[in-house]
Amino acid sequence: MSDPDPILDTSAPRGNYLPYPSSRLAARIVPQDLTSFKSRGISKVERELQQELVELRERYLEVIDAFNWNKLVYEAQFGFEPVIGDCYHLYEVGKQYHLSMIEPEKWHQRWIATLRLNADGRWQMEKCAEDFDLRQWIDEHSRETKGKP
Repeated sequence: MSDPDPILDTSAPRGNYLPYPSSRLAARIVPQDLTSFKSRGISKVERELQQELVELRERYLEVIDAFNWNKLVYEAQFGFEPVIGDCYHLYEVGKQYHLSMIEPEKWHQRWIATLRLNADGRWQMEKCAEDFDLRQWIDEHSRETKGKP
């Protein structure tokens, strides 16, 4: 058997696939410095992802607030069936909350908020009293319910 032809031998790597020049006449291979590309990419991606996280957090807090407003209204006392699309007023009377059709200027109870009933049954807060903090109310309300057996 004769020696294999070096041109047809596929077991040996070919010069055009080597990571270095295989002859003195070959073009010089200079590795590229990719540090600036990588740092630009990292900072761009980090900025974009940070912005997405901020937007997600804001949206999350909006959903939690909407949930808590609905919880507060549906747990309030009212003796009528609210009409979809109309605004109603939430008051604190003693230690209870009441939903009323009476406007804040006409009833001298502590007004909490004005809310509108949407078609999907959700209450949307239209206007809130400056001295009422929903998140503080949730903290206080959760402490009260945890204390009860």
